[in-house]
Amino acid sequence: MPPPPGPRTFASDNWSGVHPEVLAALAAVNGGHAPAYGADAVTEEAVARLRQEFGPDADVYLTFNGTGANVVGLQSLLRPHEAVLCAAGAHIDVDECGAPERFLGSKLVTVAARDGKLTTEGLEAAWVGAGDEHHVQARVVSVTQSTEVGTCYSVGELVTLADWAHQRGMLLHLDGARLANAAASLGVGLGAFGQDVGVDVLSFGGTKNGALGAEAVIAFRPEVQTGLRYIRKQSMQLASKMRFASAQFVALLTDGLWLRNAAHANAMARRLADGAAAVPGVRLAYPVQANGVFAALPPAASDALREHHPFYVWDEPAGIVRWMTSFDTTEGDVDGFVALLAEVMGRTG
Repeated sequence: MPPPPGPRTFASDNWSGVHPEVLAALAAVNGGHAPAYGADAVTEEAVARLRQEFGPDADVYLTFNGTGANVVGLQSLLRPHEAVLCAAGAHIDVDECGAPERFLGSKLVTVAARDGKLTTEGLEAAWVGAGDEHHVQARVVSVTQSTEVGTCYSVGELVTLADWAHQRGMLLHLDGARLANAAASLGVGLGAFGQDVGVDVLSFGGTKNGALGAEAVIAFRPEVQTGLRYIRKQSMQLASKMRFASAQFVALLTDGLWLRNAAHANAMARRLADGAAAVPGVRLAYPVQANGVFAALPPAASDALREHHPFYVWDEPAGIVRWMTSFDTTEGDVDGFVALLAEVMGRTG
């Protein structure tokens, strides 16, 4: 028998389990046989539900994981001599082991970001060498929603970035590993981050929202959509038993489960942030707008806390740590952690 799962932590929303409704959906599609590679009724329903959210013209390609979704989506927009402008600290640059650059053959150009968010001023400074054959050509702006530091682009901010990119013949890609949390935070639907704001291709993450392993690449440009069909296969992201990935999206998009999960995770992050900020010596490093809390702690306090609750040190020189909440985080989890934080700060702070 495998060992039982460990206690809930604030290390990552990737550490959480699978939502019971998603597990039930997986069990429901497990009987009998169904056509492979997405030619099944469950995938047809998942695509239809995603189009209800993102628009009837959205072209949908399910993938295994977030890195794969980003690589597949970006590859549909780029040639090897072209570059991606992304925020310093972006997941595609820092946390994907160089996968985008290796498999795309394209350069990532990092841009200074304010609270994790790109600005047109920063992009303008990085947009150099246009038309010069000696320089890589900037082709795509990639944003993360919600950002790597737990902040959210407003709808207006995304429109501004899309307009800036399109006016220069560029395209806008959105890494939506936590898109559900951003939508819940801003009180908008998922489709608010798609074609209407000028996004050309996005990834929509299910895994961090209570799924087992389900991501989607969603395209809004007809000229790239045919290529995506082949790019996904060549990128090793085409599932043979697609119905199991599809069933997870059907569950998340039924009766607002995606929103309930994201709103709960966000609320627990807010509770954690408020509790931590009240502890003497603890400083919040970034605005708390989704399901991530970033706080500055003395190293001794951070080390003592991690003896009981694992979490990641985000910026070691600055002493900034990251605490993530999930769909299954409870008020008791939060309050117990805050009490331990106060005790540890009293001893070490």
